[in-house]
Amino acid sequence: MTSMKPRTHQVGLFGALALAAVGLAGCETYSAGSPRQYAVLEAADTTGATNTNINSLSEVISRNPNDAGAYVTRGAAYARSGQYGDAIGDFSKAIQIDPNSSSAYNNRGLAYRQTGRNDAALQDFSKAIANDPNFAAAYIGRANLERAQGDLGGALNDLNVAIRLAPESAEAYHARGLVRQKQGHDADAIGDFAAAIDRNPFVAAPYAARGQSLIATNQYDKAIEDYNAALNVNSKDANSWAYRGVAYEKTNRKKEARESYTQASSLDPNNSVAKQGMSRMSGGIF
Repeated sequence: MTSMKPRTHQVGLFGALALAAVGLAGCETYSAGSPRQYAVLEAADTTGATNTNINSLSEVISRNPNDAGAYVTRGAAYARSGQYGDAIGDFSKAIQIDPNSSSAYNNRGLAYRQTGRNDAALQDFSKAIANDPNFAAAYIGRANLERAQGDLGGALNDLNVAIRLAPESAEAYHARGLVRQKQGHDADAIGDFAAAIDRNPFVAAPYAARGQSLIATNQYDKAIEDYNAALNVNSKDANSWAYRGVAYEKTNRKKEARESYTQASSLDPNNSVAKQGMSRMSGGIF
């Protein structure tokens, strides 16, 4: 498995003024002959500390009402607390003050995605890139949207640019791995997920995503290792428990498979991978 030692010069996805990083993970429906389905998993920070920070930032804005950066910073705090409407308002105000702010456009694009306004998000990511063609985060944001919309070629092109601009970005490699995985290029996807893990070994999603590609290439023991690593970071991820069950099932370790499926079902009773796995095991089909 890839070393757990983090790199010292890691490039942040969105920079100091950016929206909270979006967690991405592949989500595959497991059944023979069925198409793969992938979803974007995005979570907000709803801690009281964020709300306290918003109050402090509001005081800064009251003293500096024409500071575009202050609105971007407070908008990011709103987004982290799940207040996307307020976040969009702050990013829009920042753009009004500074129409050349790539950070404001990029962050508003991310907030638009959270509220399902994908066309507006795509326009904002493209505007951020037009303002600053070297802004890697905007390429990543646009690529994630393109992948979700099925434009895998466009997503791959954007992520190749992002990796050239920010070669230490774990998020860029992870996102490109998801595109390659969806294209069915699992060997290439495994390489990208490994690069993401090498750059940031303390996030669960790349381990879980690589585990799916390892299952797809019949590397079940390695997949189990990756799901163990993912669960060590986030033990509440039902999908990781479920896919670990698949890997155990494929190696005929019935007891471990059943335990993993059971844990997945306890976390998410509607988890289709766990339900299908338990059904197969109950019917004696392996």
